[in-house]
Amino acid sequence: MRIPLFSRLLQILICSLTVILAVSGQCLRDQRTYLLELKSTLKFNSALSTKLVRWNQSVDCCSWEGVTCREGRVVGVNLDNESIYGGLDSSSSLFRLHYLQYLSLAYNNFNNSCIPLEFGNLTNLSYLNLSYAGFAGQIPIEISRLTRLVTLDLSCINKVHSDQNPLKLENPNLATLVQNLTRLMELYLDGALSSSLPNLSGLSMSDCDLPGPLDSSLQKLQSLSIINLNYNNFSAPVPEFFADFRNLTSLNLRSCGLNGQFPKKIFQVPTLQTIDLSNNELLQGSLPEFHPNGFLQSLWLSGTKFSATLPDSIGNLKRLSKIDLSYCNFNGSIPNSVANLTQLVYFSMSSNYFTGPIPSFSMAKNLTVIDLSDNHLTGQIPLSLFFLPSLQELYLDFNHFSGQFHEFSNVSSFLLKALVLDSNYLEGPIPISIFQLQGLQTLGLSSNNFNGSLQLNVIQRLRNLLILGLSNNNLSIEYNGNNSSLSSFPQMISLYLASSRLKTFPEFLRNQANLEYLDLSDNQIHGEIPNWLWKLPLNYVNLSCNYLEGPLHNLPSMNVLDLHSNELQGQLPTLLPFFLYLDLSMNNLNSVIPALDLSCNKLHGQIPESICNVTSLEVLDLSNNSLNGTIPQCLFSASINLRALNLRRNNLTGKISDTFPSICSLQILSVNKNLLEGMLPKSLANCIKLEVLDIGNNQIHDVFPCYLKGISNLRVLVLKSNKFYGSIDCGWPNVTWPMLQIVDLASNNFSGKLSIKAMATSKAMMIDNEAQSNLNYLHFEDGGGMRNSYYQDVTTITIKGPIPEEIGVLNSLHILNLSHNAFTGRIPPSLGKLSQLESLDLSSNKLTGEIPMQLADGLIFLAVLNLSFNQLVGQIPNIKQFATFSETSYESNKGICGFPLKTACTFAKPSSPPPTFEDNNSISRPLINWNHLSVELGFVFGFGMIIWPLVFCKRWRIWYCKQVDGILFRIFPQLYN
Repeated sequence: MRIPLFSRLLQILICSLTVILAVSGQCLRDQRTYLLELKSTLKFNSALSTKLVRWNQSVDCCSWEGVTCREGRVVGVNLDNESIYGGLDSSSSLFRLHYLQYLSLAYNNFNNSCIPLEFGNLTNLSYLNLSYAGFAGQIPIEISRLTRLVTLDLSCINKVHSDQNPLKLENPNLATLVQNLTRLMELYLDGALSSSLPNLSGLSMSDCDLPGPLDSSLQKLQSLSIINLNYNNFSAPVPEFFADFRNLTSLNLRSCGLNGQFPKKIFQVPTLQTIDLSNNELLQGSLPEFHPNGFLQSLWLSGTKFSATLPDSIGNLKRLSKIDLSYCNFNGSIPNSVANLTQLVYFSMSSNYFTGPIPSFSMAKNLTVIDLSDNHLTGQIPLSLFFLPSLQELYLDFNHFSGQFHEFSNVSSFLLKALVLDSNYLEGPIPISIFQLQGLQTLGLSSNNFNGSLQLNVIQRLRNLLILGLSNNNLSIEYNGNNSSLSSFPQMISLYLASSRLKTFPEFLRNQANLEYLDLSDNQIHGEIPNWLWKLPLNYVNLSCNYLEGPLHNLPSMNVLDLHSNELQGQLPTLLPFFLYLDLSMNNLNSVIPALDLSCNKLHGQIPESICNVTSLEVLDLSNNSLNGTIPQCLFSASINLRALNLRRNNLTGKISDTFPSICSLQILSVNKNLLEGMLPKSLANCIKLEVLDIGNNQIHDVFPCYLKGISNLRVLVLKSNKFYGSIDCGWPNVTWPMLQIVDLASNNFSGKLSIKAMATSKAMMIDNEAQSNLNYLHFEDGGGMRNSYYQDVTTITIKGPIPEEIGVLNSLHILNLSHNAFTGRIPPSLGKLSQLESLDLSSNKLTGEIPMQLADGLIFLAVLNLSFNQLVGQIPNIKQFATFSETSYESNKGICGFPLKTACTFAKPSSPPPTFEDNNSISRPLINWNHLSVELGFVFGFGMIIWPLVFCKRWRIWYCKQVDGILFRIFPQLYN
């Protein structure tokens, strides 16, 4: 049968329209039918409804309130607060919406009905919220079929409907319910546990990503004896109601992000045997007075902010066997009553501020570990410690123990495996009695004042020795030259003999077939490094600060090799491709090899392309040399593993190659102070882990790199002194660098305007006081004694126009330097909101008007002020910090008067502060309206911008590159792990 042409065309048109409607997101017919059927079966108050009441079949269902579609299919239904009442039938068309990913029926009243089993059919759900909806009874096992769930909220305590019965978790129990929900990130069961399980004696939800705070409904579980909530993230204080659990024996809240003050009375629960609060860095508290005959057996508080002194009543805990108070802030002496703790097995109070002598442990016959390292303990080492029959580990390093370490005999500590006394003030000869402790595996005596000579063959009595540290004493280590002197130690792993006056390279090392760590630094060793050394299985070698000379031959692969401060010279061999750290600085080398640190040498010539053969190289620092030529293209294309590249302060030319790989690991890139030209490579956007980008002081000719907007970890951006041009406007509301802390765009050719919102969206620049303690500042701490060094590379900025009033939102600033620009107008009073500011420099601008009184009132920490060389007028505020600044802070302002200037004021002081700037672009929403700053913006705040620690430096190491711009490539210790 032939179909007329018109009919055929009509069919094609209808089909085409159907396809177009489907593709464009119009609601599919079956989806609309299901939704209308759902509306017809639900009972709801139409006067209070804002969604269901508006569902109308004359309107496309994808535009209905509470409905979300994708390609015409319903993927989201939000019916919370719709005044729904009655039950939800198991045959409801809701359970035929199989594309649903989001469903919320929260805050309704389903009249104590059960949760239908058919919820298990909605297997595409990632969000399900049935909280406070009036459901009751057992939570169905079918919920466990929703394996794509990310958020599940079944909270059931409804204050509005007090007559509702709670949900229950009995069969299935919680473990069964969530066993298949592997994607679950948020689980809310408020009230379900407490109401349905009144006889629950054990609650364990360790490592469940539970959010905080801990719900008060838990206090209804009065039968609880064991509570294990370790490894969650409550980010809240510990509630006091735990002290009301009269059967409580074990409370475990390790690594839960707890904060605030811990309630003392929880420690005094009479049945409590174990409490573990360790690794909660913000949790504060102190120990209470302990009642006699307590049951406490284990007390773990390590890694918290517990402080104050230990109560003498700690001796009442006669059953205490394990106590760990390490890495806290305790002070004072360790009470002598500790001698009463006869059941002790493990005793650790390291990294606190304890003073005074070590108490007696003579009655603790089962004690296996004593760790009192890193405190301020004084006195002599009690010899009684070596008569504890069960002692296996003794750590007393980093204290102030002094005097002679006397000989002892007939010791009981034959089980002693570790004796660590490093970094004290012990003197005299090393007692030979130590070498009677034949079970020793670790012996640390470094950094004391031991003197005299020590024959290495004495040590061979310790046949199980793995680690030996004798560095940095006044010892002369002597050996008889016999290669077998230490050959009886086949298990020796680490040997530290720094500063031991060896003078020649010890031949006895030849036979140490398992030696991995060797430190012979600062020993006045002369001559060449013997070739046999590189045949040992070494992983870490420190031969720095000697007089080693000659070229290096056949260097092996290893993790760490430190040869700095020697007299090495000549050409260097090609390295094997398995080097992570090499320091050859402060030598006389005259060729280039790929390594971590070849800075501050006399390297010249071009960087060889063979450097790219080192495929495992993570850090390369060739800064502060005389290298020329172009940068090998392979250095950028090989940045899959390379994490830090520092080529600053050389004479490199050419372009930065546009060959950064799609998988780029670079975190630091600095080519500052070279002769590079051309454009910034677009492929640099692949380096999404980049934290420091410093290309200042070159000849780069390009526009502002808005294409780097995806690099969310960027902290330092330096583009100064190049040939950048054009606008800096990247559409900032959608382009943010939340971690940005240093920006330097000075000395370019930028034009147009830049909204301060670009910088204010940075979490690192704008943060409230409560969150400030959680901010990860860039922190630099040198292990060689240069503690708390700061990066303060004050950037030059050239800005025109008024300083915007909105600058007051940058309330995390510690230093603000806007000097030597062309600012006009008044000083905005909002600067007084920068409560953390310690240094303010607005000098050499064209600022007018009076000094706002708000600055004197708000800047209570201000230590440095410079308002000189402006056009300010009026009287200088003579209150608070402003009364302490000298005349130079205000010089060359012709209209200013009052102390400390000699010019007296002859006019009446205004009764009110000068007006603030008007906001010309106000909007009705409660959002900040941003004025704009003109060209070349850079902010630096140094005191709060601390830079991360150097790696592989010991306390005695020489600080050998003092230039500030060398710091940036030593600030990320994780690069060398």
